[in-house]
Amino acid sequence: MSNFIQTVKNIWSIEELRKKILVTLSFMVIYRFAAQVTLPGLDGEAINNAMNANTGGGKGILDMINMFTGGGFSRASVMALGVMPYISASIVVQLMGIAIPYLQKLKKDGESGQKKITQITRWLTIAITLVQGPAYLASLPSLGIPQEAFLIGQGGMFWVTSIILLTTGSIFAMWLGEKITDKGIGNGISLLIMIGIIAGFPSAFAQEFLAKVGAGSGGAGGIMMILIEVIIWLLVILACVYLVTAVRKVAVQYARKTVAGTVRDVAGARQYLPLKLNSAGVMPIIFAQAIMFVPSAIQNASFSSEGVKTVASYFSNPFGVGYNVIFALLIIIFSYFYTAITVNTNEMADSLKRSNGFIPGVRPGKETGDMLDRILSLITFPGSLYLALLAVLPAFVVQFGVTQSWSMFYGGTSLLIMVGVAIDTIQQINAHLLNRHYDGLMKTGTKRKSVA
Repeated sequence: MSNFIQTVKNIWSIEELRKKILVTLSFMVIYRFAAQVTLPGLDGEAINNAMNANTGGGKGILDMINMFTGGGFSRASVMALGVMPYISASIVVQLMGIAIPYLQKLKKDGESGQKKITQITRWLTIAITLVQGPAYLASLPSLGIPQEAFLIGQGGMFWVTSIILLTTGSIFAMWLGEKITDKGIGNGISLLIMIGIIAGFPSAFAQEFLAKVGAGSGGAGGIMMILIEVIIWLLVILACVYLVTAVRKVAVQYARKTVAGTVRDVAGARQYLPLKLNSAGVMPIIFAQAIMFVPSAIQNASFSSEGVKTVASYFSNPFGVGYNVIFALLIIIFSYFYTAITVNTNEMADSLKRSNGFIPGVRPGKETGDMLDRILSLITFPGSLYLALLAVLPAFVVQFGVTQSWSMFYGGTSLLIMVGVAIDTIQQINAHLLNRHYDGLMKTGTKRKSVA
């Protein structure tokens, strides 16, 4: 504990790092405050009660969106869409970069090209928000919102002002995320999603605690069961950490070089090329989740027959067998797909060749690229199975009496995002500490001696 306190003091003693942390926390507070502001013309309490009845307990698409927006979706707040339009735009631009030569050229133009891609993503975010905003407003009555909750009716003035505010809210969330990335610590957009997920943690745990310990629980396990669940939850977090950080090290040898002014050769250094077990991150889960929303949409569609609705309902239950089998298969497929489009082994081989590096026993160039591709394909399979298991874990723990809201924190996108963002933020803080000759958050000790 004393080492941890000393590390916190070291963090606070670095002025630049202290300012970055304060900026990050300030923007997070602003985002959470804005998420509480209900759209004008709506009764916030009536909206909250009706939406909670439809979004609580892990009920598919609504619960997932509500979790990512930190409850803004269920409150019909100005931040109801949150950063989701920006994420959608980023995914679209990334996928378009595979087929559109102009975007491919921008990726190769360095910083200037990245700025143009960012600008394209921003405009696409606005376009997506202008589509999602009206769709969200149109869905309010179908979600059980009573007519009396619309204080000024659902006329043209309500629609125009609400669409403008929803668009502004998403743009503001995007701006906050970018400012956190530039002026704060960590990835801003990911941090906003993480605090939105964490915002639902206390209420989910409280529901589980009351179900096990509260009056009327009927002897559902008591405090001992809560302790067991917390221990299992911590073990799942540890498994997520291993998934995020696991790498396959490929030995790389660099060519021998002659020391200037001498006639002797110095053997090249041997290093390692890290290939991540899960190179795709949480993107396979996000893609698979988007497809699994289709059965729910078909079930609620007015043109669907009763037979089609019955089949769709079987694949719409996020805690059912059919849903999770298809979900796991889609995650495995998208893990290979996203890894293939984001990790270019030929470029890695060319980069090694240009830096006079080579894999022992393998010819530089195409053979190196083929070998890296083969290794990546082999490690992606267990990585995708691991990812799929974590994604469907909530459906398993529910069978053991865990409440649906608390089970959502036992795996899936939410837990992987929290773990990934936390690790990335800690690594950035460590970098600042090590640059100032301090030990990082994950190490013991106090101040390091500077080397003259």
